[in-house]
Amino acid sequence: MWINLIQILMSLALILISCEFFTNGIEWLGRKIGVGDGVVGSIFSAVGTCLPETMIPIIAILFLGEDKKSVDVGVGAILGAPFMLSTLALFVVGVGVVLFRSRRGSMALNVNSDIVSRDISFFIVAYSVGVTTAFINIRFIRVIVSAFLVATYIYYIILTVRRDSVNHGYLDKLYLTKILGFKNNVPDILLQIGIALAGIIFGANVFVTNMETVSEYIGITPLILSLIVTPIVTELPEKFNSIIWIARKKDTLALGNITGAMVFQSCIPVSIGILATPWRLSSHIIVSSVMATLSAATVYFWVEDKGKLNLVPLFAGGAFYALFIVSLFIKG
Repeated sequence: MWINLIQILMSLALILISCEFFTNGIEWLGRKIGVGDGVVGSIFSAVGTCLPETMIPIIAILFLGEDKKSVDVGVGAILGAPFMLSTLALFVVGVGVVLFRSRRGSMALNVNSDIVSRDISFFIVAYSVGVTTAFINIRFIRVIVSAFLVATYIYYIILTVRRDSVNHGYLDKLYLTKILGFKNNVPDILLQIGIALAGIIFGANVFVTNMETVSEYIGITPLILSLIVTPIVTELPEKFNSIIWIARKKDTLALGNITGAMVFQSCIPVSIGILATPWRLSSHIIVSSVMATLSAATVYFWVEDKGKLNLVPLFAGGAFYALFIVSLFIKG
């Protein structure tokens, strides 16, 4: 089993490194095509850091889908990511505010309430529709729901682009330029993006295969393992960015980094799961979905009522996550 654990860690390292290369390449592509930091940060980079959670279920379902365990890993990863983002990730941001209170000068949060409310509302609608579809075993309706989720994310992108402003700030060199002396032209940028995607796909394949072996050895179902472990590990780069922004009092960026990923994860991966799997959700996943929705709704209604965000709804996310963990032990 130790060999499997080592391979899991190595595959995760490959996935995260590949995502770093992907994000760097996407940022340069955004620069070359003339879009602003809003689109690059909220859409391009967010998608890049979401790729591990997206590619793992795609590999598990589309390429290893004949095995029920692979499907369980895929479904767990699909719904585990938005669950973790809407509960534990929000809690981590709250903890960051407390830890950096001296540097920040206070524990007050200064966020764009309109952006937070908009992102959370998109998430609640898309996520709720996706989960509810599990109770509708009609193929035609599922196809419609899947198309609706994709259209929802496209509309979200349109809204983001409309409010975008071009800002040519500092951008680190293309990694292929730093390492191998390549030029920062479009072909080299696309080459780096392609190499990064290949690394992500290979790493995801190795991860899924070894996750099944480990889960059998320790007696935990692949679905539960992927529902809890995979999102936490693969989301680390995104959470690290949010903590840095919290320390620098860039609260809107910190929250937007999470809520933007929540929208993506509730639309694109869920639409794939609905189309490519039987989409029958276990009681554990249903409970996690309820906790995720309640946590997101707490943030939404708090912001709508107070006109601002503070630590209370963020720490509530940690409480909802803890309740889910407790429910796992109660159900055995």
